[in-house]
Amino acid sequence: MKKIDFYFDFASPNGYLSLKALKKYQDEIGFDINYIPVLLGGIFKLTNNQPPMIAFGEVKGKLEYENLEMKRFIEFHRLNNFKMNPHFPVITLKLMRGALAAEQEGFLEEYIAKMSLEMWENEKKMDDPEVIQKAFDDAGFDSEKLFSLMETQEIKDKLIANSSAAAERGVFGIPTFFVEDEMYFGKNTIEQFIKTL
Repeated sequence: MKKIDFYFDFASPNGYLSLKALKKYQDEIGFDINYIPVLLGGIFKLTNNQPPMIAFGEVKGKLEYENLEMKRFIEFHRLNNFKMNPHFPVITLKLMRGALAAEQEGFLEEYIAKMSLEMWENEKKMDDPEVIQKAFDDAGFDSEKLFSLMETQEIKDKLIANSSAAAERGVFGIPTFFVEDEMYFGKNTIEQFIKTL
Protein backbone atom coordinates (compact mmCIF):
# COMPACT_ATOMS: atom_id res chain seq x y z
CA MET A 1 0.00 0.00 0.00
CA LYS A 2 1.37 3.39 -0.97
CA LYS A 3 1.98 6.13 1.58
CA ILE A 4 1.39 9.86 1.26
CA ASP A 5 3.45 12.29 3.31
CA PHE A 6 1.12 15.18 4.18
CA TYR A 7 2.79 18.32 5.54
CA PHE A 8 0.12 19.96 7.64
CA ASP A 9 -0.62 23.08 9.69
CA PHE A 10 -4.07 24.05 11.01
CA ALA A 11 -3.34 27.64 9.92
CA SER A 12 -4.19 26.84 6.30
CA PRO A 13 -7.83 26.62 5.20
CA ASN A 14 -6.59 24.74 2.16
CA GLY A 15 -4.89 22.30 4.52
CA TYR A 16 -8.29 21.59 6.09
CA LEU A 17 -10.00 21.20 2.71
CA SER A 18 -7.23 18.87 1.55
CA LEU A 19 -7.53 16.82 4.73
CA LYS A 20 -11.24 16.24 4.16
CA ALA A 21 -10.86 15.42 0.47
CA LEU A 22 -7.92 13.12 1.11
CA LYS A 23 -9.79 11.21 3.81
CA LYS A 24 -12.65 10.62 1.37
CA TYR A 25 -10.26 9.09 -1.15
CA GLN A 26 -8.53 7.08 1.56
CA ASP A 27 -11.85 5.52 2.52
CA GLU A 28 -12.60 4.73 -1.13
CA ILE A 29 -9.31 3.30 -2.42
CA GLY A 30 -7.06 2.77 0.63
CA PHE A 31 -3.60 4.22 1.23
CA ASP A 32 -1.58 5.35 4.22
CA ILE A 33 -1.28 9.00 5.23
CA ASN A 34 1.83 10.07 7.14
CA TYR A 35 0.86 13.37 8.78
CA ILE A 36 3.87 15.63 9.36
CA PRO A 37 3.07 18.60 11.64
CA VAL A 38 4.97 21.74 10.66
CA LEU A 39 4.70 25.46 11.36
CA LEU A 40 3.64 27.31 8.22
CA GLY A 41 5.02 30.62 9.45
CA GLY A 42 8.40 28.99 10.01
CA ILE A 43 8.38 27.51 6.51
CA PHE A 44 7.52 30.93 5.05
CA LYS A 45 10.56 32.40 6.79
CA LEU A 46 12.85 29.58 5.70
CA THR A 47 11.74 29.79 2.05
CA ASN A 48 11.17 33.56 1.75
CA ASN A 49 7.51 32.87 0.98
CA GLN A 50 4.51 34.98 2.00
CA PRO A 51 0.83 34.33 2.73
CA PRO A 52 -1.34 34.65 -0.40
CA MET A 53 -3.13 37.74 0.97
CA ILE A 54 0.23 39.52 1.04
CA ALA A 55 1.94 37.88 -1.94
CA PHE A 56 -1.03 38.44 -4.26
CA GLY A 57 -2.65 41.40 -2.53
CA GLU A 58 -1.69 43.82 -5.28
CA VAL A 59 -2.37 41.45 -8.19
CA LYS A 60 -5.61 42.47 -9.87
CA GLY A 61 -8.15 39.63 -9.77
CA LYS A 62 -5.82 37.06 -8.17
CA LEU A 63 -7.42 36.82 -4.71
CA GLU A 64 -10.89 36.90 -6.22
CA TYR A 65 -9.95 33.94 -8.39
CA GLU A 66 -8.45 32.11 -5.41
CA ASN A 67 -11.79 32.50 -3.62
CA LEU A 68 -13.66 31.19 -6.68
CA GLU A 69 -11.35 28.21 -6.94
CA MET A 70 -11.88 27.44 -3.25
CA LYS A 71 -15.65 27.64 -3.72
CA ARG A 72 -15.43 25.18 -6.63
CA PHE A 73 -13.31 22.76 -4.57
CA ILE A 74 -15.77 22.93 -1.67
CA GLU A 75 -18.71 22.26 -3.97
CA PHE A 76 -16.95 19.44 -5.86
CA HIS A 77 -16.03 17.59 -2.66
CA ARG A 78 -19.24 18.57 -0.84
CA LEU A 79 -17.38 20.10 2.08
CA ASN A 80 -20.32 22.22 3.12
CA ASN A 81 -19.39 22.30 6.81
CA PHE A 82 -16.38 24.50 6.07
CA LYS A 83 -16.53 28.04 7.47
CA MET A 84 -13.83 30.66 7.02
CA ASN A 85 -12.61 31.25 10.56
CA PRO A 86 -13.53 34.82 11.60
CA HIS A 87 -10.29 35.01 13.64
CA PHE A 88 -8.10 34.20 10.60
CA PRO A 89 -5.14 34.34 10.53
CA VAL A 90 -4.76 32.26 13.68
CA ILE A 91 -1.34 31.70 15.24
CA THR A 92 -1.13 27.91 15.44
CA LEU A 93 2.10 27.46 17.38
CA LYS A 94 0.37 25.89 20.40
CA LEU A 95 -1.91 23.74 18.24
CA MET A 96 1.01 22.40 16.25
CA ARG A 97 3.00 21.65 19.39
CA GLY A 98 -0.14 19.89 20.59
CA ALA A 99 -0.13 17.84 17.39
CA LEU A 100 3.38 16.62 18.15
CA ALA A 101 2.35 15.84 21.73
CA ALA A 102 -0.60 13.86 20.35
CA GLU A 103 1.74 12.07 17.95
CA GLN A 104 4.00 11.16 20.85
CA GLU A 105 0.98 9.80 22.72
CA GLY A 106 -0.29 7.86 19.69
CA PHE A 107 -3.41 9.76 18.59
CA LEU A 108 -2.21 12.30 16.01
CA GLU A 109 -4.80 11.44 13.37
CA GLU A 110 -7.68 11.86 15.83
CA TYR A 111 -6.15 15.10 17.09
CA ILE A 112 -5.89 16.53 13.57
CA ALA A 113 -9.45 15.53 12.72
CA LYS A 114 -10.97 17.04 15.86
CA MET A 115 -8.92 20.24 16.04
CA SER A 116 -9.49 20.89 12.32
CA LEU A 117 -13.20 20.76 13.02
CA GLU A 118 -12.84 23.32 15.82
CA MET A 119 -10.83 25.65 13.59
CA TRP A 120 -12.63 25.36 10.25
CA GLU A 121 -16.16 24.30 11.15
CA ASN A 122 -16.82 25.60 14.65
CA GLU A 123 -15.00 28.92 14.07
CA LYS A 124 -13.07 28.80 17.35
CA LYS A 125 -10.19 31.15 18.17
CA MET A 126 -7.63 28.39 18.33
CA ASP A 127 -4.74 30.51 19.52
CA ASP A 128 -6.44 31.30 22.84
CA PRO A 129 -5.15 28.87 25.50
CA GLU A 130 -8.53 28.70 27.24
CA VAL A 131 -10.30 27.93 23.97
CA ILE A 132 -7.69 25.29 23.14
CA GLN A 133 -8.06 23.67 26.55
CA LYS A 134 -11.83 23.48 26.19
CA ALA A 135 -11.44 22.03 22.69
CA PHE A 136 -9.09 19.37 24.09
CA ASP A 137 -11.51 18.54 26.89
CA ASP A 138 -14.52 18.43 24.54
CA ALA A 139 -12.59 16.06 22.27
CA GLY A 140 -11.93 13.73 25.19
CA PHE A 141 -8.20 14.47 25.35
CA ASP A 142 -6.22 14.88 28.56
CA SER A 143 -5.73 18.65 28.26
CA GLU A 144 -3.46 18.88 31.31
CA LYS A 145 -1.10 16.27 29.92
CA LEU A 146 -1.12 17.78 26.42
CA PHE A 147 -0.38 21.27 27.72
CA SER A 148 2.44 19.88 29.83
CA LEU A 149 3.97 18.07 26.84
CA MET A 150 3.54 21.11 24.60
CA GLU A 151 5.88 23.08 26.84
CA THR A 152 8.70 20.54 26.80
CA GLN A 153 11.86 21.41 24.92
CA GLU A 154 11.62 18.11 23.07
CA ILE A 155 8.29 19.06 21.49
CA LYS A 156 9.42 22.60 20.71
CA ASP A 157 12.59 21.31 19.04
CA LYS A 158 10.65 18.70 17.10
CA LEU A 159 8.39 21.33 15.53
CA ILE A 160 11.41 23.37 14.50
CA ALA A 161 13.11 20.26 13.11
CA ASN A 162 10.01 19.16 11.17
CA SER A 163 9.64 22.61 9.63
CA SER A 164 13.33 22.83 8.72
CA ALA A 165 13.34 19.35 7.20
CA ALA A 166 10.22 20.21 5.21
CA ALA A 167 11.88 23.30 3.74
CA GLU A 168 14.98 21.25 2.93
CA ARG A 169 12.77 18.78 1.07
CA GLY A 170 11.27 21.57 -1.03
CA VAL A 171 8.13 22.44 0.93
CA PHE A 172 7.27 26.14 0.71
CA GLY A 173 3.59 26.14 1.71
CA ILE A 174 0.62 24.11 2.93
CA PRO A 175 -0.77 21.74 1.82
CA THR A 176 2.19 19.85 0.41
CA PHE A 177 2.19 16.13 -0.32
CA PHE A 178 4.83 13.61 -1.30
CA VAL A 179 4.09 10.30 -2.98
CA GLU A 180 7.44 8.57 -2.56
CA ASP A 181 9.83 11.32 -3.74
CA GLU A 182 7.34 13.13 -5.98
CA MET A 183 6.15 16.45 -4.54
CA TYR A 184 2.68 17.93 -5.06
CA PHE A 185 1.65 21.36 -3.78
CA GLY A 186 -1.88 22.64 -3.33
CA LYS A 187 -5.25 21.01 -2.83
CA ASN A 188 -5.96 20.73 -6.55
CA THR A 189 -3.01 18.37 -7.04
CA ILE A 190 -4.84 15.69 -5.03
CA GLU A 191 -6.68 14.69 -8.20
CA GLN A 192 -3.31 14.20 -9.90
CA PHE A 193 -1.54 12.00 -7.38
CA ILE A 194 -4.60 9.96 -6.43
CA LYS A 195 -4.40 8.47 -9.92
CA THR A 196 -0.91 7.15 -9.15
CA LEU A 197 -1.97 5.15 -6.09
